[in-house]
Parts: sequence; structure tokens; C-alpha cells
Amino acid sequence: MAWLRAGCGAAKSALRRALSQGRSDVIRMRIFQSQTRFFHSTPSTFKAQTSPVPRPVPLSRLADSFLDGISSVYLEELQRAWEEDPNSVDETWDNFFRNFVGEAPKQGISGQTIQESMKLMLLVTAYQVNGHLKAKLDPLGFHQRQVPEVLKPEFYEFSEDDLDREFFIGVWKMSGFLSENRPVQTLRSILNRLEQTYCGSIGYEYMHIHDRDKCNWLRERIETPIPMEYSKERCKVMLDRLAWSTQFENFLATKWSTAKRFGLEGCEALIPGMKEMIDKSAALGVESIVMGMAHRGRLNVLGNVLRKPLRQIFNEFSGSAKPPVENELYVGSGDVKYHLGTSCDRPTLSGKQIHLSLVANPSHLEAVDPVVVGKTRAKQYYSDDMSRTKNMAILIHGDGSFAGQGVVYETLHLSALPSYTTGGTMHIIINNQVAFTTDPQSGRSSEYCTDVAKALNAPIFHVNGDDLEAVVHVCELAAEWRQTFHSDVVIDIVCYRRFGHNEVDEPSFTQPVMSKVIRSHPPVLEIYKKQLLESGKMTKEEIDGIQKKVNRILNEEFEASKSYVPHKLDWLEAQWAGLKSPDQAGQIWDTGVNKEILKDVGKAITELPEHLKAHKVVKKIYQQRSQMIETGQGIDWAFAEALAFGSLLCEEIHVRLTGQDVERGTFSHRHAVVIDQETEERYYPLKHVMANQKPEMFTISNSSLSEFGVLGFELGYSMENPNSLVLWEAQFGDFANEAQVIFDQFLSSGEAKWLRQTGLVALLPHGYDGQGPEHSSARLERFLQMCNDYPYEISTDPTRQLQECNWQVVNVTTPANYFHVLRRQVHRDFRKPLIVMSPKNLLRHKDCKSDLFEFDNVYEPRFKRILKDDSFHSNLEKGVRRLILCSGKVYYELDEERKKVNSNDLAICRVEQICPLPYDLIQQELKRYPSMFLRNDYFLRDIHISILKSNDES
Repeated sequence: MAWLRAGCGAAKSALRRALSQGRSDVIRMRIFQSQTRFFHSTPSTFKAQTSPVPRPVPLSRLADSFLDGISSVYLEELQRAWEEDPNSVDETWDNFFRNFVGEAPKQGISGQTIQESMKLMLLVTAYQVNGHLKAKLDPLGFHQRQVPEVLKPEFYEFSEDDLDREFFIGVWKMSGFLSENRPVQTLRSILNRLEQTYCGSIGYEYMHIHDRDKCNWLRERIETPIPMEYSKERCKVMLDRLAWSTQFENFLATKWSTAKRFGLEGCEALIPGMKEMIDKSAALGVESIVMGMAHRGRLNVLGNVLRKPLRQIFNEFSGSAKPPVENELYVGSGDVKYHLGTSCDRPTLSGKQIHLSLVANPSHLEAVDPVVVGKTRAKQYYSDDMSRTKNMAILIHGDGSFAGQGVVYETLHLSALPSYTTGGTMHIIINNQVAFTTDPQSGRSSEYCTDVAKALNAPIFHVNGDDLEAVVHVCELAAEWRQTFHSDVVIDIVCYRRFGHNEVDEPSFTQPVMSKVIRSHPPVLEIYKKQLLESGKMTKEEIDGIQKKVNRILNEEFEASKSYVPHKLDWLEAQWAGLKSPDQAGQIWDTGVNKEILKDVGKAITELPEHLKAHKVVKKIYQQRSQMIETGQGIDWAFAEALAFGSLLCEEIHVRLTGQDVERGTFSHRHAVVIDQETEERYYPLKHVMANQKPEMFTISNSSLSEFGVLGFELGYSMENPNSLVLWEAQFGDFANEAQVIFDQFLSSGEAKWLRQTGLVALLPHGYDGQGPEHSSARLERFLQMCNDYPYEISTDPTRQLQECNWQVVNVTTPANYFHVLRRQVHRDFRKPLIVMSPKNLLRHKDCKSDLFEFDNVYEPRFKRILKDDSFHSNLEKGVRRLILCSGKVYYELDEERKKVNSNDLAICRVEQICPLPYDLIQQELKRYPSMFLRNDYFLRDIHISILKSNDES
């Protein structure tokens, strides 16, 4: 214990105080800290820190270089405290003193000492902490790792002569082999046990977990001698699954030798491992699993885990894919085979059914991670799975991307946040030991690609990909962990890539030595077949029968693929059934709400509990809102939003709003959560719109400081069910560029690529308002550049125009129009993303108010794509010689200037929806002012038509 050897007076004093007060938790913490330093020390450091022994320890026959005089004094104090009150020390110390002090020494244990037993316990703990560093993880044996000194007996001054000497280790109240009631063991038996447990084909990392119960749970399953022996029937199932995994890749390689497929060769054990994980999870209560993964092995997972018809996969490879029947014309632009997803229901070995879905994703590696987790959270909400045990996420990563992509951590750190947790995600890493062409030493700074997961206290299981039964074992253990502790777990399958990154690449260009080793290395199927034959569990005839069956079915599916035609598209299944695709005529319904309902909603969300001691400013805001609903006048932006949410909740529409600081609002305008100034009790008015309202029906939550991860999460959430309004608000619109991958690869293009609709709303605060250049512009031009609005055709059907666009972009200028555009998101039979250039200046602008009649279902029943200039009566329109089309807050600035100069020949029209541009309404607006034309409607004389945006934009 370095801090004791160094003679730290403060530390010793603290321990003495802790002993006198019975504070065993402090003692345990100090010991853990010192052990952690000790296990990571080098021998030279260790010996250099050893201080002279102040007095001899008579019972020791070995030179004591670890427990010096100071630590002996500490032990004596600890013993005295224990003698006075056994409960004043940790239970492990209680056991220790009972074994060595409270009882007579056992017969035949000559020379046993406290010091030796302490060293032995440290050796055991060293294996628990660092044994994975000695584990046989690399199937190629390519990367040789140095054995840590703390795993060598001589580090603790044990010699060869001590191997067969018996040591009294006592009986302990803890998990693992120390609890087996074998108080006397030889050093050799202890070392053999530790080597078999921690240094075989599996490397366990779990001692970084702070929770003692979790560590004990794992230790019990890791150290308890339950042999990983599988019955003949289990072995037959594993072999069958491994044969499918291997022969599927071989078949593709034979039939399409020049095609990119990102095959699984070198990690074929993934498929049987995943299937065992799914079977175990289903047996433990999981009913649905959402999966996300990158390219490698995707086709194998689609075919062999999600049961996508093999004939369909082969048909796509042949390039002869046909559109589906049943008059389904909506086929999208398509994407490469290894980006597509699917879903299925499949039976498990326990006889249960489980729903599996794989989310489509782009080439941006880990970008799908938060989308999968968000979709899983939504499934839990809609199935009332508040225990989070029925719906689960599995993410399959590459080693380079897991270590290198920031969104991995952005996703990991959402795992325990109340509004984002899914009860644990299963992470599987296909560890090629090379990322595309980059070696690990150039791709990460840590020992393992998984080290980022230690921040979550997630257990990490490293496993040799050539040991099929070890892979299966950790997959089952991971499933059991997730269902027990509802937290993330990581499986690192250390394997290799038999061919290049995409079969066309030549791996020997960049890793020639590794490639040479791989060429002579047998596949895992051959290794397992040999293992089964040698053990006598299966005969050669039985093995050959399985392989012949797989080959026969593959060939039959190949022949069937030549005439395969898909029967339907699965994109509008389940909750999405009945929604229209762009090739079908859709409808937009009225978004206005009955005035009496609005008043009831307004009263419900402005009344605060009497006992709640709200901040005086917040209380005043709610009083003003109460007056707004009472008089029906002066409704501001934030209250209009609250009325939109509340009215949707009355219609049983789920509303979810997240982002940085959304509860209060970045600009202190929303105050959707009222906090008691004395108790910090939190009150959510919108959770009390109706009696017996489901708590999560309205969800508003401040997010972590993440844009990429959180926006991806909300996108996934919005994709699960169309009967919801899901919103993400940026702290400032400028920060949306942190999530640009989600906007580019998913939100703007997901429907075209993968036929997946979403009604997600992105609120992006926008416009110079004294906040400086980093908080000024949501960069409207970027979103307009990504619009697919056709510029050379004037649409006369606004509904069709909306259906055919990839998303909508609006810059709204009145609270009522904001109310209607939010409600429009769910009041139509199709879904589109909505980008809102949220104002800052208009949140409190004196003229940016609406009256209640503008919200109702009589006077203003819909969102207005443009707001025409109502300051002119019909007889005055002839005098207008100039028309300005503008967007956003600049309207109020222009109007104010117009009033100053008393201009009567200038009209200002607000374009509220910029994409798709309302050509039909602009055309009608032009016709209102005949004085602008010379001879007819086709010639303009003096018209300035420009989409004027805020002052900060071009």
C-alpha cells in the first residue's frame, strides 16, 4: 500500500479516525485505492517505495518487502478495533481475523503468516483485475502481449518451492472460488484455477465496476466451477448455426466473386453467438430486439438471424430485383445491399416468439447507434414496458469505429439518463484487429478498443473468435447481465478479416505479415468440427449431413431467386399501416381546435398547485398566461406552443420534446417545468391536461450536452410510431452542425433511400439578437440546399407538393401559425420531417402576438404557408407598385420602417413555408396588385421579389 509505505500522516490519521468511528467504508475505500495503485505498479517502482521494516515479524519466514512497519501498525489497529467490535470492520476483514486470530491455527500449516495470506489475496485480486491481459484472445497469435508482473508469483516473493505448499485462505463471505469452503489449498491449485478462469479464451474486465453486488454477481458466474460443457444437442445446434454462417459467405463468394459484400469470414462465430444471445434473452422475458450494425457481416445477419429470404438477397445480388406487386409503386431511390434493414418474427429454442428488426443505416459507421436506442425507448413506451425488460437493443460495432467515433460515447452516456435509458444495450464488437487499412496502434490510444465503455461501469468480455463455445458462453452471460441489472454490456469478439475491407481490396498492401498468417489459418468451422470429432460428441457422418443440408438449401434458394418478386414492402407495417407514400394521394386535415377545448387546456396548464412555491418571475409568467386564455388576446410564442402540445395530448397524441435546456428554454421563455424554490419539487403542467393522464404521454427533458447522439435518439424514437409529435430543440441553431450526419444521412434522405418516414421536428433558434456570431444563424441555406423541391415547375396541389418533398422548412412569424404547423405534423396521413427556424427576437416581441380565434377550427383552421399583407383594402391594392416577399422576423422590421415613412405603395408578404415553396399562393399574391404590371400578368414593371431572411444571412 504505497500511501501507507510513504508514511502519509494525513492518511493514517484519517484511518485511525475511521476505525474509532466504526467507518469500515472509509477503510475499504483506502484499501481499494492502494490496491489499484499496487496492481498497476512495476516491480522497480514497487521495491523502490518499500520502507525499512522497523521491527521483525516473528511468524514470517520470508523477507517482507510489502507489509512494512507502518502497515503492520495499521493491521494491529484494525485488529484491535475488530476485537472491540467485529461489526466495526468490513466483513472481509471480519472473516480474515476470525480465520487467523479467532481460531487456533489449522494442523499441518506450518509457517503460515498473515503477510503471506495477504500477498496471496493480492495475487487473486490481481488476476481478477488484470487476468485479461494474459488471456489467449488473438486467434492468429499475431499480437504478443507482455504478461503483467503482478500476475507472476515471484512478484509476491513466492518461489517454485511454494507451489505445492498448503496455504490457509479461510472461508469467505464472497462470491467466486474463495467461497467454496476450501480453507486449505496449495498455491499450485490456486494458480491453476486462476489461469483457467481468467487467462483462457475469455478475458473478463469487471473490477472497474463500482457496485459490489454487480462484481460479486459476475465473480460467482466467472469463478464458480461450472464447466462450459455443452450437451450433444447444444453442440449440434451451434454447429448447424456455424455451418450456415460459414457456407453462406462461401456461397456468395463463389457466385459473385467480384461483388462487394463485406463478408464475415474470420468472425463466423458471430452468428451462433447472436442466436444464443437472442434465445437466452427471449427465455428471460425479451419480446422485441432492435439492432443496428455497420457493413461487415450485415448480409449474413440479415439472412441467418433476421431470416430475410435468401432468394431475395440472391436476387438483389444478381441485379434483377423487381418492384413489389400489390400496386406498390413507391420504391424510393434505393441503397446498397449492406445498408438495408428488415424485420421479422422468429421462434426461439425455448419455444417463444421474438420480434427482430435491423435498422437501415448509411456508411457513416456508428451513426445508427443513437437511432437504434431511441427506437427501442419508443417501443418501451408504446408497449408499457416501464421495467425495460421486454424491449432491448443490440449494437454491432467495428473495433476501429467503436474506439474512434465520438457518437459511440454520445450514445453510451445516454444509457442511464432518465429520459433516455433503455434498460441496457448489448454491444458486440467485431474486432478485426485492423480498421480498413489502419493498425490498432494508429487507431486508438488505449489498450483495448472497448476502454471507452469503462466510463459506464459496463462489464467487458473479450473473447477469442475461434473458440465458438466461449463466444456462445459470453453471449449468454451478457444476456443474463442485461436482464438482471438493466445496464449496458460489451462483448469484444477478437477475430480477423480473411479478405480485404470489401473483398476487392488487397489486404497484403498494408498488412502483409498478418495476411500471410491468415491465409494459412483454418476457419472456425474446421476448428470446431475437429473439436467435436476429438471429443466424440459428433461423428463425421453427422457433421457432413449438416453441411450437405445447408448447401442444398442455398442452391435451392439461388434457383428460386431468378424468378423472385417481393410481395409487399414492409415499410408501412404495424403502426404505420394506412399512411400514404408519395405516389399515393394524401390528405391534410384541419388543425384548428374548438375554442372551448382550448380554454379548458389553457386553464389546466396555467394553474399551479397552491403548495408550490414558484419563482416570482415564473409565477408572473403563468399569471399572464392565465389572463391570455381568459381574454383570448395577446397569446405569445411559448403559450401557443403549450396550447399545441396540450390540445394534442387531449387527442391522445404522445408529445416528446428534448434538447439542451428545453425545460426552461434557452431564452427563458418556455418554463414547461416549474420548480419549487425551497424543495426543488418539479411540477409539469402539461402532464396534468387530463385526468389520469399517462405520465410519459407528455415528456420534456433537458438532454446531455450532445447534438449528434440526442438528435439521432429522437429520430429513432419518431420512427417507431406515427401517432406522436417528437421534437428536438437545439440550444442555438448554430449547434445543429454538430449533428450534421443525422440531418444529411437520415433525416433529409431516409425516405428516399430506405422508405422510412418520420415526422420529427427540429427547432433551431435563429437570427442575430445580441448573442454573437456563434449564436446567430441556424444556417437556413444549408437546409434549403438539401431540399428536393423542383424549381422549374409550379405546383398547383399543395398537398402533393408536401408529399413529394423530402422535408419542410419553415420560418414562422406568428404564434398561431406556429401552433398550426406543429399540429399539422400529425394531422395528415403521411409524415415529413419539419425544420423550424425558431425565432429569438419574436418570443417577446410586442407585435408578435395572436388572438384565440386564430387557433380555433372556424376562423383559422389551418397553417398558412404565406401571410399576405392585410393592411391594404381591395380598393387600395391598385396603388401598390412594389411587393416584398420576406421570411421571419425581418417582416416586423420592414413593417416598422414602412410605418415611419408612411409608404402606401409597398406591400409586404411573409413566406412562412420556404420549402416546399408555395408557388401557387405567391402567384395569387402577385395578381392582387395589378399596378405592378404593364399590359398583362406576364410582364413585371417595378417588382422586387426576394426572399429576405434575417440580417445575418446572405
